[in-house]
Amino acid sequence: MIKSMTGFGRCEKSDESRRITVELKSVNHRFLDLNIRMPRRLNSFEVAIRNLIRERIGRGKVDVNISYEDYSTQAVCVKYNEQLAGEYLRYLKQMSETFDLDFDIRTSTLSRYPDVFVMEEQTSDQESLWQALKAVIIPALDQLAASREKEGLSLKKDLDEKLAHMLENVAKVEERAPQIVEEYRTRIREQVAELLGDVVIDENRLSTEIVLFSDKICTDEETVRLKSHILAMKDLLEEEKEIGRRLDFMAQEMNREANTILSKSNDRETSAIAIDLKTEIEKIREQIQNIE
Repeated sequence: MIKSMTGFGRCEKSDESRRITVELKSVNHRFLDLNIRMPRRLNSFEVAIRNLIRERIGRGKVDVNISYEDYSTQAVCVKYNEQLAGEYLRYLKQMSETFDLDFDIRTSTLSRYPDVFVMEEQTSDQESLWQALKAVIIPALDQLAASREKEGLSLKKDLDEKLAHMLENVAKVEERAPQIVEEYRTRIREQVAELLGDVVIDENRLSTEIVLFSDKICTDEETVRLKSHILAMKDLLEEEKEIGRRLDFMAQEMNREANTILSKSNDRETSAIAIDLKTEIEKIREQIQNIE
């Protein structure tokens, strides 16, 4: 099943001690590009989070937003830095003696000096926190994968329809080719007869001219290759692997064959069909850009 690179996933879980919310949004990109935003206290899990996502996502730009709220009364505590307070006090005494000032420092004054008292997060059980975080990330990834697969089904349906239309146009080019030669033969005969009147036409020279014309406009090789590319792309759309890059290469090859058919054509109907083929190929290439 092909997968789109566009999708969204979200999961939120909470209990009496915390709430964790994970949102994942992905769009198309040549490679896997992960942009993770989360609270600083979760930074130690960044590598594990990236590995978890890489197991499920092959390509795309993925924005990951994680929010964490700790309801526990034990979440933070006040820390007293006695050594730093002593340093402040020592230098303040030294200042009072040096400049002959009153030493009027009160406890409340000293406590307001920077970093004497600090709010510090309690060290939590990292393994427990990771398991709680993973239990939210995985369902969000499941939802993201499901939305990418759903979008992929829509893309596959659209591509199948476009490829079927292209096969019909290739068949029209093949059907039209001998008609063009026959029409050219008739037109040449009529022109020669009009110019020479009752003079007998040299059939050998006429045949040579027809052969040269046929060789010039022949698109048999191009239609065979183009049909082969179309059928190969249809088969590729049934694969389970990442196929976006291979589809893009195949579309380039299809465009090359359609260009050659158009350049060889001196027939209005065939030219119109070739232009239609190029238009469909361009639409296919646009769709392929969003396939993983």
